[in-house]
Amino acid sequence: MTEKKKRKLLLINPINQHRLGFSNDPSTSYMPLGLGIIAALTPEHWEVELIDESFELCTFRPADMVGFTAFTANAFRAYELAAMFRSQEVHTVMGGIHASMMPEEVVNYVDTTVSGEAELVWPQVIRDFEEGRIQKLYQGGITPVDKIPLVRREIYRKYPYVYDLIQISRGCPMGCDFCSVTKMCGSKYRERPVEEVLDELEQTDRPLLFIVDDHLINTNKGAEERAIRLFRGMVERKINKLWFGQAAMNFADNDEVLHWAAKSGCTLILLGIEAEKPEALKDARKRLNLKRGVDYYQEAFRKIHKHGIAVLGAMIFGMESDNTQDLYNRMEFCLNSGIDAMQTSIMTPLPGTDLFFRLRDQKKIDLCNYPEDWKHYHFKEATMGTNHMTREELQQTMRDIWMKLYKKDNIRKMMFKTLWRTGNFKAAYWVYGTNHNYGRIVLEDLLGDQPGNLNRNLEWIGRRRSWYIRLTNPVLTIMYAIWWKYMVRRFTGRH
Repeated sequence: MTEKKKRKLLLINPINQHRLGFSNDPSTSYMPLGLGIIAALTPEHWEVELIDESFELCTFRPADMVGFTAFTANAFRAYELAAMFRSQEVHTVMGGIHASMMPEEVVNYVDTTVSGEAELVWPQVIRDFEEGRIQKLYQGGITPVDKIPLVRREIYRKYPYVYDLIQISRGCPMGCDFCSVTKMCGSKYRERPVEEVLDELEQTDRPLLFIVDDHLINTNKGAEERAIRLFRGMVERKINKLWFGQAAMNFADNDEVLHWAAKSGCTLILLGIEAEKPEALKDARKRLNLKRGVDYYQEAFRKIHKHGIAVLGAMIFGMESDNTQDLYNRMEFCLNSGIDAMQTSIMTPLPGTDLFFRLRDQKKIDLCNYPEDWKHYHFKEATMGTNHMTREELQQTMRDIWMKLYKKDNIRKMMFKTLWRTGNFKAAYWVYGTNHNYGRIVLEDLLGDQPGNLNRNLEWIGRRRSWYIRLTNPVLTIMYAIWWKYMVRRFTGRH
């Protein structure tokens, strides 16, 4: 048998150079899970190398093929890098969410576009390339769950990722107005077998874990029982992780789910709250939250806290019906409702969503010089106004709100509240670090080392610390010495 020619595939995770966002800190630079799946589907006679711009800028290097994945905010950077490789006659391929939502755009900037999930078509892409007949566009569609391979994790070893990532299901029936998950992954849950997930978890070696599913506890029949089997299996197999995931409000419904989630290492859960105002939830078609009612939020938080798990509340500002007072009311909700950590985003019309198509047709999107303006679509920059506010008013209001929300005093007070609610020192530390991370992201342009700037601890350089910070510093010193020293090693990747 003739030995196949050895070839080189570069897999690139491009990062928006206009706004670094999550990539501004190693603890929030997540491994590109999709590229690990592509690596697993690539034949053995191909050498595969990952370049993640969260850690290093991509420069040209020889290869037979270059594959990009990109969220919308990173798409323009992907096009820049693709142009560099194409100028040296290296074949470029792009997939991922942006390529799936905007294939008619992407085909103009790369040689081959993969739209949809890639598992069923990537082997064909490779064969067609090797035979000299590769096409410009491949439609991947929806992948049956038994065709999803285990991630090829060795490609991540070159970078100091703090978290391992895993996906245990795909698909979402919610169809929220602002979200493209249903468009990309379909409206039916495709759940991986629990034993297969546990087997993959045993292959991970980082002490922190992020379960990336949009809905950790699905809404279909048997979802709670499946979650309990997964969490109990993690305990029985001694998969010793601290982990967080993303969930809907139904995460709090079942005490047995919460019990086994906590025992398996769940320390923080992101809940898609979005808004505390029914009219805003109607804007977003957030049906599950509307059905439960906004009065249910605090009861759900209390149930979760009882099991020692902290709540990361995902909130959206700049809904179509929002006015200035609504935004400040949402800020107060973040501070006083029982949320522990705060993810605060500006409503952004991502391509492929119903929101995008409706507002585009109504000519309400201000930053619409595509593809260059995609670099502004990172959720921290207003790309449009609301029915009551201009884009500029929304951006200015959000700057003021972020300065108040992520004030050092607030972050510390929320940490102590978390400790009181959960009785969990690990959860309190995670909340403290998470709020710092989000503060650094939304106030990125104020970070620096000169007077008048914020340092990475979100303290003003050249200003005297508040009495509250000075009073509580000795308490944090004691907490660090007794409980947090090991946690710091985990969160900085020294494990």
